[in-house]
Amino acid sequence: MRVIGVAGRDHLARRAGSAPGPQAAGTRPAPTAAELDDVVGQLYQAHAVTLVRMANLLIRDRAGAEDIVQDAFIGLYRALPRLRDHDQLLPYLRTAVINGSRSALRQQRRTALRVLPHEAAESSAESAVLLSEERRAVFAAMGRLPRRSREVLVLRYYLDLPDHQIAAALGVSRGTVSSTASRAVAALARELKEDL
Repeated sequence: MRVIGVAGRDHLARRAGSAPGPQAAGTRPAPTAAELDDVVGQLYQAHAVTLVRMANLLIRDRAGAEDIVQDAFIGLYRALPRLRDHDQLLPYLRTAVINGSRSALRQQRRTALRVLPHEAAESSAESAVLLSEERRAVFAAMGRLPRRSREVLVLRYYLDLPDHQIAAALGVSRGTVSSTASRAVAALARELKEDL
């Protein structure tokens, strides 16, 4: 994943606090473009598909989800020279994808307000074949949940994240995650029971 050229590498090196050239004794040299490529490339290979699926569950738009994840990886690439704790790179990406999904949902709402009332949302024939009636009912019910409830459910039941990681990704307490998940599951169960 070669994103920047020589000028970009020099810029990254300067932003990381060192210009290209000899390093002072005892200081850590700025990461090279090849090292940045390796770190981001490995993360991309290991987690991109899961992050796209997560974003797609949140915004219900596959192309938009792919864009969100690509933007998250570009943001990580740019921020990597400043990040010291590489154990936090995956949580950084998850948070970036959640924030990108929130922005996309805000844009979708603004766009929906501009749609004429008599225009019905159309789903492709491909989507209708792939999704069973039950799955469509679950997705529709999830779409009616508050944003935070949807995020908690996706992070907990799709990514199987523990509550403390969900709390870190969303910037809330573990108790909020537990109570939000409990209320969301109960609301889904009630609504799906009514629909059946």
